[in-house]
Amino acid sequence: MRAIAGAALIMATAWGGTVWGQGSPPAPTAPPQETQPSAMAPCVQPAPMVSWEDYDGRLKKVAGAFGRRLERKSTHAPRYKPGAVLCELNLHDKFLLTLHETSDPVTFLAIAYNAGISQAEHDDPSYGQGAEGYGKRFGAGLAGAASFQFFKDLFYPTIFSQDPRYFRLGYGSARKRFLYAVRHCVVAHRADSTQMFNFTEWLGTTSAVVLSNTYHPDYKRGVGPAAARVGYSVEGDIGFDVLREFWPEIAKKFRLPFRGQNEPESPGTGSETK
Repeated sequence: MRAIAGAALIMATAWGGTVWGQGSPPAPTAPPQETQPSAMAPCVQPAPMVSWEDYDGRLKKVAGAFGRRLERKSTHAPRYKPGAVLCELNLHDKFLLTLHETSDPVTFLAIAYNAGISQAEHDDPSYGQGAEGYGKRFGAGLAGAASFQFFKDLFYPTIFSQDPRYFRLGYGSARKRFLYAVRHCVVAHRADSTQMFNFTEWLGTTSAVVLSNTYHPDYKRGVGPAAARVGYSVEGDIGFDVLREFWPEIAKKFRLPFRGQNEPESPGTGSETK
């Protein structure tokens, strides 16, 4: 996933610079007072995913494939309903999230692209060249994607009762939202929507990197090379989180449907555009 992660960080930085000068949706002028939800109060389900039929035209469907991958792990607190909390993901939900992320078409395209680049640069020389070498590189990439999703969407989120999704801020200045997205690599949400250290990001990434040594026999061993691969992965995740934060603005710019576009506004927020 090296190429797509790097592309995500570059796109996020470029888009962040654009919206920095354009402004962002204003923060609520009279935000509702935070209250402890009643144990009997029903939770709120996030907005449904945008369906393929909602994307009009081939180019929009291509953009939608990337957008759906971003939105699958993106949600936000129900600001329009004071006192309500999002429904937590149970074990079954986390398993389905892992399955959908691993089998996403964008995942397979990224694996195929990275396998081609790896073969052209003669990485993992023990795999050889030709169709057999490419197949081994593709298989290693698929194993890597599956292990990353397993550790970061299912295993560690279950152990630490952590929500693997990114909780969008959705209002305030572009700088505030950008920094909020960046800090997700260290601050995550528990299943009850309270904050905690993002154990999933660091333990999940480290576990997947260590496991990758078993199917990448030519990888350099040792703490240094492993730490570098962990750093690259976290850097890519930061790029994706920044894109998740600003995806509604990007979607509006290109007239694409996006998740939650028909949700009611929070009290006192007003229009989302200046």
